[in-house]
Amino acid sequence: MSALDEEIEPRSRGRSRVVAIGAAVAAGAGLAVQARLNGELGARLGDGVAASLASTTAGVLVLLALVPTVATGRRGLRFVGAALRTGSLRWWHCCGGVGGALFVAGQGVSVGTLGVAVFTVAVVGGTAVGSLVADRSGLGPGGRHPITTARIGGAAACVAAVAIAAHDRLGSQGTVLLLGLPLLAGVAAAVQSALNGRVGAAARSPWPATLVSFVVAEVALGLALLVVLAVRGVPAGRLPAEPWLYAAGLVGIVVIATAAHFVGRIGVLVFSLAGVAGQLLGALALDALTAGPRPSVATWIGTAVTFGAVALAARPSSRREPRA
Repeated sequence: MSALDEEIEPRSRGRSRVVAIGAAVAAGAGLAVQARLNGELGARLGDGVAASLASTTAGVLVLLALVPTVATGRRGLRFVGAALRTGSLRWWHCCGGVGGALFVAGQGVSVGTLGVAVFTVAVVGGTAVGSLVADRSGLGPGGRHPITTARIGGAAACVAAVAIAAHDRLGSQGTVLLLGLPLLAGVAAAVQSALNGRVGAAARSPWPATLVSFVVAEVALGLALLVVLAVRGVPAGRLPAEPWLYAAGLVGIVVIATAAHFVGRIGVLVFSLAGVAGQLLGALALDALTAGPRPSVATWIGTAVTFGAVALAARPSSRREPRA
């Protein structure tokens, strides 16, 4: 390799990382919109799980109409089947949709009480821990990423952001318990990104991975709804007529496809934290412009801490371990 090539290659990698981080921020902003839509639909139906299933069903129908009908989609599905048969892709790698089901269910159940901004910041804590572990174990397609001081610092800063942004809403036990759901949803979202990235790499396209994720999420949410119906009965609300309320599933398609395509370039932790930064931008705007809970000073401070965590965690490491 010439001296010029050695100079250009790091620049190319740097541009690729910037593009991937920008895509993650954009996808995160979409998640903020998805949270608001699922929260509103859950309030109308009187059940967050039913709302999540309704929006996920809309996404499944769109994907089933598109992915198997185009050549790249069919080819990607064949690649996934071949990888499963050879063992290069394990069956549980295809279960990322379970994490997605938990995430969207958490949106439908808790956003109405916590507000989009606090829900999003609470997700940061779970995402930080889950992403750090996923990268260290090599769960994603980009191989193992070592646990460095910068990465631990980024994850710790995100946990601090949760405490700062949510401290003024911890006055009742119910709210404390409700915060546990988005924290768990954050862990699930990190695992989902890693697994969907694996499937996307095997399919050589993000769209088959998105379809697999949505189908698994549909099954998981359907089972969860059966449990809810058995315990609490049929929700009192009715399916609203406004079609825009079901657009959360369409937003989810873009978010999951983005993760499946880009997570291998920057790792689960950096992708997830950059996505959280985008979520916070969108969430703060939504809470400020609507009749929902107004963002507090603490929430703004938590947002600033999270952006600092992204910058810290995104610092390139000189060490990288091979994929398992």
